[in-house]
Amino acid sequence: MAKNPGTVLPSQETPVGQTVLWAAGICLALTLAGTVMPKWLTFLITMAAANGLVSLGIVVLMRGGVVPFGQGMVFAVGGYAAALLFNKLGITDALLLTLCGGVAAALVAAPFAPLLSRYRGIFFAMLTLALSMVTYGLLMKLEVLGGSDGFNLGRPTLLGQKLPDEQVGYIMYVLTLVVSTVMALLARIYFDSTRGLITVAAKENELRVEYLGGSVHQAMAINFILAAFCGGLGGALAVMALGHIEPNFSFWTTSGEFVFVAILGGWQSVIALFLASTVLEVVRSFSSAYFPNTWQMALGIFLLIVIRFLPRGIGSLWVKGGTR
Repeated sequence: MAKNPGTVLPSQETPVGQTVLWAAGICLALTLAGTVMPKWLTFLITMAAANGLVSLGIVVLMRGGVVPFGQGMVFAVGGYAAALLFNKLGITDALLLTLCGGVAAALVAAPFAPLLSRYRGIFFAMLTLALSMVTYGLLMKLEVLGGSDGFNLGRPTLLGQKLPDEQVGYIMYVLTLVVSTVMALLARIYFDSTRGLITVAAKENELRVEYLGGSVHQAMAINFILAAFCGGLGGALAVMALGHIEPNFSFWTTSGEFVFVAILGGWQSVIALFLASTVLEVVRSFSSAYFPNTWQMALGIFLLIVIRFLPRGIGSLWVKGGTR
């Protein structure tokens, strides 16, 4: 396949080893900074990182030219899976619950992947939104899952150790940072892989990819399952941080916030995605505190400003070449 002269492949930009060192350094710096942060700030970053994982899944799909408006479904499935395993089966380890949340979301999404891989544009967006709203309706009606009120879960353990009262928030903060860092690295490696580059090529010309022997439908189906896994991880981490799960995890406005973050960060940079998620949490927190009746409008204005001056997202500030 001929390369666009203006294209910069990710593998040509930063070696994997250097990327790992940068990621580990940032994770370590944030971990150390968390020891002196106020609790409200560590909680805010914890939620931003957990939500950023869901938006990371959206970016996986955006690189192929589709935008899902139903990531709330996998976010809710991951959260409910973790909460049910905690309350019903007595599984309390935070790492295991996080992994189970991701696997549960991937398993729920897998049967729909072959169908959705055939759709593009508004059809893909609306089908994923429909799945999310069907999930929301089921969660609202099923009393065994707490109905409209949801239910609580207790304090998780970590590697068999009970978390102390004064450190539980910080430990969940560190755990979420570590999981997010690992997933960000894996996503970067996947984006630079052959299948990841096929996804980008399919966005430009699906027919040419098929002629060269690549399967666009297979690539999109795999991307959908990977996106679900990321969303499930984020849902499990968010539920453990909040200590409560409810059907609104799957509501369309929740899915819209994840898309908001993906657009704000752009699809060129993984770091920009988590930065955008943090920006959203900060803007939402302060807007709801000082403008309780108009904070949604403040978010909308903020997004319009970003689209006007940074149409490719925050990541375009440091990613060369604009598009890949």
